[in-house]
Amino acid sequence: MPKITNVKAREILDSRGHPTIETVISLDSGHQGVASVPSGASSSKYEAVELRDQDPHRFRGLGVLKAIELINTELAPRLKGQDPTRQTRIDQQLIDWDASPNKAHYGANSLLSLSQACVQAAAGFYNLPVYQYLHQKYYPDSNLKKIPTPTFNIINGGAHGAGNLDFQEFHLIPSARFPYKKALQIGQEIYQNLKETLKYRRAITSVGDEGGFAPDLFTNMDALSAILEAIKPTGYELAKDVFLGLDAAADYFYNHGHYEIKDRAQPYAEAELIAYYNDLINEFHLFSLEDGLNQDAWSGWTKLTETLGGRCLIVGDDLLSTNKARVTQAIAKKTCNAILVKPNQIGTITETIEVINLCRAQNWKIIVSHRSGETNDSFIADFAVGVGADYTKFGAPARGERVAKYNRLLAIEADLKL
Repeated sequence: MPKITNVKAREILDSRGHPTIETVISLDSGHQGVASVPSGASSSKYEAVELRDQDPHRFRGLGVLKAIELINTELAPRLKGQDPTRQTRIDQQLIDWDASPNKAHYGANSLLSLSQACVQAAAGFYNLPVYQYLHQKYYPDSNLKKIPTPTFNIINGGAHGAGNLDFQEFHLIPSARFPYKKALQIGQEIYQNLKETLKYRRAITSVGDEGGFAPDLFTNMDALSAILEAIKPTGYELAKDVFLGLDAAADYFYNHGHYEIKDRAQPYAEAELIAYYNDLINEFHLFSLEDGLNQDAWSGWTKLTETLGGRCLIVGDDLLSTNKARVTQAIAKKTCNAILVKPNQIGTITETIEVINLCRAQNWKIIVSHRSGETNDSFIADFAVGVGADYTKFGAPARGERVAKYNRLLAIEADLKL
């Protein structure tokens, strides 16, 4: 079996211009795995934490030289000589060496770069694309039949936008009956139409962190209406060919027990906000609602799912944080019927797959996601296919770091002859 001969990390920039980690793992077979990790702007307090330098004189404190040094001087010697195909063993060692409840010692960014690079190196050793390697390793009894349906974030608000929209993401979701190539075409066509729609309304057409437009609209309802207007010229039919979705990211507008959004002068109580979401589902046929309430509002989430879950995916992101303990609690409380999966929220590939398997056993929908601070690394696209995700969320069909993922899915679709 192969052995790790060298581990080397360095500092690079992500799509927001912030530092992040790129790690290269070399094997005695001559194969390499290269992993660069993303970073989120809107992060749950329950996520595993990143290790940053906190040096105000360099990259405004966001440098990762400390993490790089720890990888190169402490973790690399421990990994040398180990078999990268033994993913569970390596990831458990990383967890044990960190020995903190939230990966604070080495940082989830450090650990994920190593965990992910091991996957890529092992796939190279077996001469397999990463998606095939993951599928054969973790799901050998299933068939690769479909590329996950893309969820396009075409309007950015909240922490990802210009500050004038409360909801963080406004999604366009092609019907799952379409092959991926057609779904991508649909997303791109409506995205381009949306630009013209916003221009006609004399709204700003600059883009946010994830490539979606960040227009200066009056209300969140205006954003949904603009998307409907952009759909009309294409001939695609709402609630048949395409669907809308929201990532409310409710913690962004949660304040002392109430929710404050532009659509009403008075703050919303929890029950009132759920009723408002119900109105949006009725009017706009919302297919999914992500992070509709505060990440600690467990009883509210139960009510949200009980009330709306029969007609809409209730997606946990900040609530769950790709964390097995949080997911277990959510299952017991019946707070969701779908999960947004982000490997950097937990820090290792093994833990991420454990969470996916736990949710799949409950028949939850699996949505594999990027982060707002991305790189051109397309690993997450292979990961989504390899674990059999139902949906992906990679941003708008624009900006190089987003398009890299969408184009990788095109290549996998061609490879699988779907």
